[in-house]
Order: sequence, then structure tokens, then C-alpha cells
Amino acid sequence: MNIFRLAGDLSHLLAIILLLIKIWKTRSCAGISGKSQILFAIVYISRYLDLVTTFISVYNTFMKLVFISTSVATIYLMYVKFKATYDHNHDSFRIEFLIAPCFLLALLINNAFTALEILWTFSIYLEAVAILPQLFLVSKTGEAESITSHYLFALGSYRALYLLNWIYRYYAEGHYDLIAIFAGALQTILYCDFFYLYITKVLKGKKLQLPA
Repeated sequence: MNIFRLAGDLSHLLAIILLLIKIWKTRSCAGISGKSQILFAIVYISRYLDLVTTFISVYNTFMKLVFISTSVATIYLMYVKFKATYDHNHDSFRIEFLIAPCFLLALLINNAFTALEILWTFSIYLEAVAILPQLFLVSKTGEAESITSHYLFALGSYRALYLLNWIYRYYAEGHYDLIAIFAGALQTILYCDFFYLYITKVLKGKKLQLPA
């Protein structure tokens, strides 16, 4: 544990809280990609299957359970409780074109050819691109609500902070994981345009718009 990882975890948690607050308070999931939420649920479930085999710490177990439960809760709110507000037409990204290549890549490039390790690697690859349906939705609709923009910024900040965590661990502990670093860097790059628009528009009180 270090300050960058803690800040990254808190930023990730903040993103989830902002998303749930947006859906619950507005009684609507308009502007939120259900496809991205399904991908995140797949990421957390496949990554944290070690909950049944390995105990690291109370903090670690708690955060894993929070991420799994909140992702499932978000899907329930979007596809069951507030399904009438879900934008099926614009949320049309074909997520199978992300899931299949990521799983194949995990089979080919991993740290150990075991079930848990392959699923962990798959989750790392999939998380790197899981935000694409959300960015695609924002692009198709033309703009995003402020709270949705805050959610995306917090989510992107989480991954950027984790990059700093890996840099710190390399210099402080001599530890590094090329798979996690590569996927994290790719995910951060995908957010770059969004970060620029967030800083130049949303923080100035304007609506965020992504180019179509």
C-alpha cells in the first residue's frame, strides 16, 4: 500500500458512488452505458475469484466485495428498476468484440497458465477497454451531464493514479508487472481526450461534448 494506490482506490470508489447517486437521485440511467457496466462487472468478478482461495487483508477483501456488489447493483438499477430510462438505441456498442479478443490475448500472454491467473489477466485487458461503450454513447448522443462527466473523470483518475503506484513500486520495491502496466497505460490514453475536455469545459461550467 502507498499513497498513489490509496488515492487510486478512493478515486475508483468515488466514481462508483457518483454513478449510483446519479441513477438513484434522478431515477434515471440516461447517458450511462449499460454495456460498459456489464464489462466492469465481468472485470471485477473474473479478477476477484481469489476471494474464495486467498486472504490478503480486511481492506483488500472489503474493496473487492464493494466493487463486485456495486457493479451488480448498477446493472440491476439499469436493466430492471429503471430500465424504462435506459437508452438502448444509442448504447449499441458490440461488447463481444472486446470480450473475445481480451480473453484470447489472456490465453496467449499471461504470467502463468492457470485458471485464476488467466482470468486475472483477462480482467486486466478487459478493464483497459471497458470504458469504450460509455465514450461511444457520449459521442453518439453529443454530450454528457455534469455528474456523468465527474464519474468518468474519477474513473480515469483512478487508472492514472495506479500508473503512479506502479512507478513508485518499481523504484521502492523493485516490483513491476508488464501486463498491468501496459493495460493501465492504454486505458489512461483512452481517457486523454476526455481529460482535456473535462478540464477546459466541465470545470468552467460548460457541457461536455465529444466529437462524433
